[in-house]
Amino acid sequence: MFSSGKVVQLFYDVSSPYSWLAFEVLCRYRNVWNIDLKFKPAFLPGVIYGSGNQPAGMNPSKLTYIVSDLTLLSEYFGVPMFRPSDLSDKDTLSAMRFVTALAEKEKEGDMLVERVSRELWKRKWRTHQDITQPASLTEAGLKAGLSANVVKEILSLSKSQPIKDKLKSVTQEALEYKVSAFNLHLCTLCLAHQKIFVVEKYNKMSLHIFPPFLQCFGFPFIVCQVNGKAKVFFGSDRFELMAYFMGNYNGLGIY
Repeated sequence: MFSSGKVVQLFYDVSSPYSWLAFEVLCRYRNVWNIDLKFKPAFLPGVIYGSGNQPAGMNPSKLTYIVSDLTLLSEYFGVPMFRPSDLSDKDTLSAMRFVTALAEKEKEGDMLVERVSRELWKRKWRTHQDITQPASLTEAGLKAGLSANVVKEILSLSKSQPIKDKLKSVTQEALEYKVSAFNLHLCTLCLAHQKIFVVEKYNKMSLHIFPPFLQCFGFPFIVCQVNGKAKVFFGSDRFELMAYFMGNYNGLGIY
């Protein structure tokens, strides 16, 4: 039972390689930061559509950058991944329903969800294996340590309406999660400039530059709660800010 008052929720889809990086780093920091890490499997296309965003693959320049960026990031974080031959094949609906069904069954923790999610990411981004067919999900589940009977049960459960609705609701939860944009930008400046700024001047400026609330527009989407106060982060490169918000900045370490 955690008593630090620090809860971190990771909204993710295994179609997102940046979510995999965030997932692995948060797992590494879980005990160092003394956080209650909660996995929130969701459906990225639902967030893209619901937020009015566009898939990164639709922008050739952005796609070229992402390929180069992921090569360096995978080396830096020690998470080997390789570009799939077909980046347009992003159908992870069955996979995310499978993980959602497992999460619903595993009420007393996320250990199996963690293992299965990691195996699905490996298949998608390291070995370039299918994650859409029942046989593929079975292989991933067995490799993650599930018994054949449990895998069969989870596969059946993943096709049920309650699980389909659960995945939709978690995806919608990410879209509806809003916090003050001013507080986030204010603390960003606080960290970047070592707390040297004029709050009154920035307060007036932020009203004209930034929208009043931040909304999820992609994954990884990370919600940090410290004693009931929430901050949100997008991407796999915000760990210094997260550490600062949670009071762990001096013990951040290097991934």
